[in-house]
Amino acid sequence: MSQVLLPRWVVPVVPEGRVLEDHAVVLENGRIAAVVAKEELASSFPGAERIELPDRVLIPGLINMHTHSAMALLRGLADDLPLMRWLHENIWPAEKIIMGPDYVRAGTRLAMAEMLRAGTTCFNDNYFFPDVTAEAAVSVGMRSVIGMPVIGFPTPWAETEDEYFRRGLEVHRRFADEPLVTMSFVPHAPYSVGDDAFRRIARLAEELDIVVHLHLLEAPGEIESSREKHGLHPLDRMEMLGLLGPRLLAVHMTQIVEADIPRLARAGVHVVHCPDSNMKLASGICPVAGLDAAGVNVCVGTDGAASNNDLSLLAEMRQTALLAKVSSGNPEAIPAARALSMATINGARALEMEDEIGSIEVGKQADLAAIRLDRIETQPVYDVISQIVYAVPDSQVTDVWIAGRRILDGRELTTLDEAEVLDSCREWRQRISSAIS
Repeated sequence: MSQVLLPRWVVPVVPEGRVLEDHAVVLENGRIAAVVAKEELASSFPGAERIELPDRVLIPGLINMHTHSAMALLRGLADDLPLMRWLHENIWPAEKIIMGPDYVRAGTRLAMAEMLRAGTTCFNDNYFFPDVTAEAAVSVGMRSVIGMPVIGFPTPWAETEDEYFRRGLEVHRRFADEPLVTMSFVPHAPYSVGDDAFRRIARLAEELDIVVHLHLLEAPGEIESSREKHGLHPLDRMEMLGLLGPRLLAVHMTQIVEADIPRLARAGVHVVHCPDSNMKLASGICPVAGLDAAGVNVCVGTDGAASNNDLSLLAEMRQTALLAKVSSGNPEAIPAARALSMATINGARALEMEDEIGSIEVGKQADLAAIRLDRIETQPVYDVISQIVYAVPDSQVTDVWIAGRRILDGRELTTLDEAEVLDSCREWRQRISSAIS
């Protein structure tokens, strides 16, 4: 049976900046069947179930373009440190002790609960034990892009380069027919992956028609280190290895200069901006305003909760807009509607899924989020999109649908047990504290 969602406003995202008032969104078989004025409903969909969403705005589900979901269990473990000390002296040693399927499963469930309650319907993940992450996402009914990790040293997931590829491709085959799962390659970074592995990734990504999700030009020192070790700037090295192109999702990109921007635009590289994490680790500022003006597709991610420390794309949208304004000296840089696009349709384009998700259009998957605007924090309402980007707290996301299934219903998770997630989190805090003490 059809379902009719009846919000106060609909923000379809495509076309950018449009707001529809007193419209309905009709769902059939997990997809958007119609977007119509409410007065047309009686004649067009007389028998449909009606879901009233008073004082709410309906938006496409948000797409978290970069996260390490299981690291939600490391939230706050090692704060106020620069990237390399944070990584080498704290995170990697802790992961070496605690890493395993149970840890990844529990951390992913915690992360998904948080993301769903903040309006995120799809997450692009980069972590070990991707089979476990995929299983967790499928069990909850959340859309995911699962990375096949490659890194140049042994981990609990794989010992050798060949094992990383073998195990990753096994996961790819296993979930090939799962409608909510898409796969990617996730080589860690240019400083931790060798040339042969990158060449192999470029070839396999082309054969499998998947994207490559890579930390790139993230922190000071990366360019100098690459020139010392490889004799090349990281962008030159990626181009030489066949990766600088439209399959590449380049995450962070805080160390690029103005001269790099036209090159990225010509190559069709997608840039994934993680403003909170970049600022917290003092990694630098990605020149989002310049990239956007040059036609580079910029999308938004949270990074992991260990370096953010939350998984709120609403917060990242706000930071994206504000940081672009102050860093460019232009208050018109990245207006609210563009920031919303970066968290929705731009992410879908980067994932080659723009025909399926990222906007409220007929025929697309019914991945949606409803946000109430009738609270003190979001009154009065003059501009709906500005209110979403600059004022809405996560707590005002009330409902979420993924492929037409209601995963969040009046702030209550329908496929995750909140008490169980919290109990698991407390148990893992004790285990992690004991392991690293």
